[in-house]
Amino acid sequence: MISIKSEREIELLRIAGSIVGETHNYLKQYLKPGITTKEIDELARDFIISKGATPSCYHYEGYPANICISVNDEVVHGIASKRKLKDGDIVTLDICACYKGYHGDSAWTYAVGNISDEKKYLMEHTEKALFEGLSVIKNGIHVGDIGYAVEQYALAHHLGVVKELVGHGVGNQLHEDPEVPNYGHKGTGPLLKSGMVIAVEPMLNLGTADVYLLDDDWTVVTADGEPSAHFEHTILITDDGYEILTKR
Repeated sequence: MISIKSEREIELLRIAGSIVGETHNYLKQYLKPGITTKEIDELARDFIISKGATPSCYHYEGYPANICISVNDEVVHGIASKRKLKDGDIVTLDICACYKGYHGDSAWTYAVGNISDEKKYLMEHTEKALFEGLSVIKNGIHVGDIGYAVEQYALAHHLGVVKELVGHGVGNQLHEDPEVPNYGHKGTGPLLKSGMVIAVEPMLNLGTADVYLLDDDWTVVTADGEPSAHFEHTILITDDGYEILTKR
């Protein structure tokens, strides 16, 4: 069931989303060659806790880290380790924070040092695909309208649309109904109404859309080894549009 949030719930979701946005802004300064993903994870944990929240990802369905850190061909759910970021990498930080029982969720892909033109292209157009999806949101649309907007933009720019992974509702659970795919047809899927909160999150690949799961049972990577980018905001649906709850 898709829930319409109360004013109290919306205010708590705003605070949780704001903490996620602040965490992104805080971590950006550290994304340089030589830092390990474990160090980034620990910085994120300490910052989220300092804001009176907790990392939602920690032990979520057994996930072992505080945030998801995915590098280059890793699409989602990369696990922090002793791996050092290198010049030319792109890294996605998928950050979730829980404040008084309510969650914020936002992923963003960052350049480490000097990256290739191909990676710049991928990042630019994956971010734009996110905002194409957001641009259609208002009271009374269907989930398929969002997916259609994202997919058409991605295909026009020759990027692979990952279909195994989707956006979702957000509330007092990190993942709620409805699923929000990055593909679809206009006028299909659940109806969205003012007061609902969802995460829209295009995951686009420079090459094939195909992905597979590594032996750690978490990290999803591209089938051809080409890089992937991931941009996500949690938003509140309003009568005439939307409000971004995870502003950066």
